[in-house]
Amino acid sequence: MKKMLQVTLCILTAIGGFVDIGDLVANGETGARFKLGLAWAVIVGVVGIIVYAEMAGRVAAVSGRPVFSLVRERLGPGFGLANLLASSFINFLTLTAEIAGVAIALSMAASVSYIVMVPLAAVVIWVVIWRLPFERMEQLFGLLGLALLAFVVALVKLGPDWGHLFSQAAHPAVPKEETPFTYAYFAIALFGAAMTPYEVFFFSSGAVEEHWTVKDLALNRANVYIGFPLGAFLSLSIMALTTLVFAPRSISVDALPQVALPVAFAAGKVALACLIVGIFAATFGAALETALSTGYCIGQYLGWEWGKHVRPREASRFYLVVTVAVLLGALAVMTGVDPVKVTEYSIVLSAAALPLTYFPILVVSNDRDYMGDKTNGPVLNFLATVYLVIIVLVAVATIPLMIITKGGA
Repeated sequence: MKKMLQVTLCILTAIGGFVDIGDLVANGETGARFKLGLAWAVIVGVVGIIVYAEMAGRVAAVSGRPVFSLVRERLGPGFGLANLLASSFINFLTLTAEIAGVAIALSMAASVSYIVMVPLAAVVIWVVIWRLPFERMEQLFGLLGLALLAFVVALVKLGPDWGHLFSQAAHPAVPKEETPFTYAYFAIALFGAAMTPYEVFFFSSGAVEEHWTVKDLALNRANVYIGFPLGAFLSLSIMALTTLVFAPRSISVDALPQVALPVAFAAGKVALACLIVGIFAATFGAALETALSTGYCIGQYLGWEWGKHVRPREASRFYLVVTVAVLLGALAVMTGVDPVKVTEYSIVLSAAALPLTYFPILVVSNDRDYMGDKTNGPVLNFLATVYLVIIVLVAVATIPLMIITKGGA
């Protein structure tokens, strides 16, 4: 029973962490503009994160060390530094977007400007990181993240033609009012949202925080093989809702609260209230993960004491980095920067940085010095290699597409 509870909590945590502000905005905007013609990009992305997150969790469980701490040791300080700089920049953009998401969720409940709620959001994020034990933190926001199932309830309430929706997803096409370049740009955005680097860094570091060992490999697989697909299901539900409600009316998604409107339209105020709780939990959980990932990456690269399992007095530099990251992210939001644009750029630029994140995971997970007899099998290596090629192609195409489409405009 205890093991079943651990598996259940792990799955709920994956649901809460997968659908962050990037997925909320990217899937909402894509459904409004392309209907379900880009659903395949979510599927491709979730298979990719499953493949690499499983490896990252297994590396942590077998070696007792998170992936990032092994990068410098296995691939050298130069590659490790490049990885650190790229991941820190993406983490900062993502953290800024997530803090804005938390503030927006609070403003939706309080009916005030989200800017007013930013200081409160930042303080609460900092307090939770400082005071709440790691496992309680993950369980709390994972469970609250289940409120995002309001998207599924609203979709069912609309009573759509499921066959027609499936046909849209199974026969993707570029709409007449769009270009192949914008289609490719948003495909990369969805792929990048699913495979954001902080997810694997946080996941492997979290496995160490929770003292996973070889005995926890089944727990790792349950988290990855069940949790992430459920998160993808929520993402596709968002896309389907905006396809049904916004696309026929030519309404674009320009702000996070717009993503909630189809739920209010289809399922009423109670469902909307539940959804606001879910958005708060998802963005708050992602803010915790990105803030901690910043501290994890820097601390592990520099060989500091790190982690919430260590007292702040014993890991003062780690907690200082996390505190500064939250403060800078909040200040960036307070400047009035468009949180939707920050979100879009963070997920697209993360796609450009993916090779630096995922190549080391593939290398380390095949190293017998670290993994013993728990290295990748031939099927997993084949899938990982295919995805590495996709990741490299995506990274090469990202910046040119961003310039050509002017950020998807």
